[in-house]
Amino acid sequence: MRLIPAIDLRGGRCVRLLRGDFDAETRYEVDAFELLEKYADLGADWLHVVDLDGAKDGSGANRELITALARRHRIGLQAGGGLRSTAAVAAMLNAGVGRVVVGSLAVTAAPQVRGWFDEFGVERVVLAFDVRVDAAGVPRCAIHGWREQSPLSLWDAIEQFADRGLKHVLCTDVSRDGALAGPNIGLYAEAARRFSGIEWQASGGIRDARDLHELARAGAAAAISGRALLEELITPEELRPFLPNASFPA
Repeated sequence: MRLIPAIDLRGGRCVRLLRGDFDAETRYEVDAFELLEKYADLGADWLHVVDLDGAKDGSGANRELITALARRHRIGLQAGGGLRSTAAVAAMLNAGVGRVVVGSLAVTAAPQVRGWFDEFGVERVVLAFDVRVDAAGVPRCAIHGWREQSPLSLWDAIEQFADRGLKHVLCTDVSRDGALAGPNIGLYAEAARRFSGIEWQASGGIRDARDLHELARAGAAAAISGRALLEELITPEELRPFLPNASFPA
């Protein structure tokens, strides 16, 4: 399993939200370029970047910054937030981003997104499903910046793309995101069991190296971490097994 560090951008600044609440924002006094260099130096081969302004209102306010990050060519970028048209997806990929991340549209406009797999290829599109687990234990998709709840289950959402060779899926348990409460291991274990051909990216709740090891055992292909890395809660030595380009002591 690989670790993919995350940078969330709002108004050009690096922030973290608690459970997706825009009124529960923590700002970090660090530059996005500094973080990219730091994570590349640690040995990460991918960086996950979210345009929160785009996710909220489709403004794409941080896209110039994301393009500039991609031009560093030090690390692969997967980026999302407000990508709601074929033109926006194409522009992001043409700007040097390796993979685009598509969220709510995968639930609300699945036929449109299915076409993007044909146009851009399965390696370049990541579907991001944000879920809340209901009283019956079923993960239901949250949409539009987590402000609305869809009745569609994660499993049914995935099935809509099964014939397109879907490969990369990022799944976030909304209740855990930004809370350092530990990831929903059971959710990712079930996801990997149901859809073993998908490379699952687990997001939400990571707090320490033990969580990373548990996610690896659950079958996740990658773990997305923002706050735990920003606050340096995991040492470089503990991170090393999950960073493909990390150097090991002689």
